[in-house]
Amino acid sequence: MQHWDILLSNKVNKKAFIDTLLSGTIEGELAVFKDQKGILFSDMAIEKFIEKEYQYDIVEASPDSHRQLRTFSSGERKKEFLRYCINQKPDFIIFDNPFDHLDQASRVVLAESLKKLTDSIAIIQLVNRYVDVLDFVPNKAQIMDNSFALHPLSKVENHFKTLQTTSIPKAIEPHSFHESILIKMENVSVSYEERKIVDQISWTIKPGEFWQLIGPNGSGKSTILSLITGDNPKGFGQDLFLFGRKKGTGESVWDIKKQIGIFTTSMTDLFQKGHTLEQMILSGFFDSIGLYTEPTTFQKQNVAQWLEVIEMSPLKNKRFTELSIGQQRVALIVRAVLKHPPLLILDEPVEGLDDENVDLVIQLINTIKQETSVAIIYVSHRIESGLAPTSVFELVPTPTGSIGKVK
Repeated sequence: MQHWDILLSNKVNKKAFIDTLLSGTIEGELAVFKDQKGILFSDMAIEKFIEKEYQYDIVEASPDSHRQLRTFSSGERKKEFLRYCINQKPDFIIFDNPFDHLDQASRVVLAESLKKLTDSIAIIQLVNRYVDVLDFVPNKAQIMDNSFALHPLSKVENHFKTLQTTSIPKAIEPHSFHESILIKMENVSVSYEERKIVDQISWTIKPGEFWQLIGPNGSGKSTILSLITGDNPKGFGQDLFLFGRKKGTGESVWDIKKQIGIFTTSMTDLFQKGHTLEQMILSGFFDSIGLYTEPTTFQKQNVAQWLEVIEMSPLKNKRFTELSIGQQRVALIVRAVLKHPPLLILDEPVEGLDDENVDLVIQLINTIKQETSVAIIYVSHRIESGLAPTSVFELVPTPTGSIGKVK
């Protein structure tokens, strides 16, 4: 029984590699898995399973609990799906970035589960980050390209630095918001069906501050973000002040959203048409998915400057879909910060990236922090060594909902 840890570059077509493993057509050192039955454990596999259970109104992954997979928290969901995979009695399980989106405690639990599993089932772990390689897995290799050739594993030291740039381009239209406080929560609580999610949260965000929002899975990070973006109706009637106005005093959601630039990993899926890198960034001026308005000369010049900052000028006419995943993330972050909004929200911007692309994204975030007055909320379970938030807001679960602590 062989166990493998394989570090994949983002240049590798991971889906094709997984299909090759599962279809029994793999060659070379991994040919030992050719005539064996495999199963995939990944976020995507879990999502497909949730859709299937929902569509057919069945309970398949967790029959003992009589609960559908979607009713569990992220950590519990992975635990239940792993149990389901084991029950299929495979010869091997492919784990695709199993530690993504998990808090530290859940990572430790999952690592222990994988260690126990190696006694009875072969595991192949596919990761993009060197730090996720497991000590107890004996066979280690890395794959650089779509030849799927295995190379010896080597750690590349990251050199986090500020991008070489004279200056980030100024906003074409300066923002009208000039108050000293962007967001203020005073003893804000949110409950769903009598279950309190967050309890008496107080948090003040000022211009130019760089916050990291952390907390275990299910602690309420998404709830806090939805209050800040004005999307959560539970903010009404509470001491929640968004960009100088108390929530529910006649402001529209659009009034709030125009003050915020947002990046989430799911945004990448929105840009699947044939737009070029330049067009995709330009669309940020019009808050549209794709470019349907003729940009001005000033706007084009502004984007040209940004492309210089992120060192991607030669790629301006390349289709967005043909860029590496790291380049796509960097471009989407530039699109979010294009108009220098008072607040930039970055929701897990480095999940699924390899170390080289993580370096690229962190360089951009550090550059925005140093050269603009944009406040940043960075949401992530990982503390990245090259990133230096000025403050950390931690959600700490209690029996009556999560409380907030400033670190």
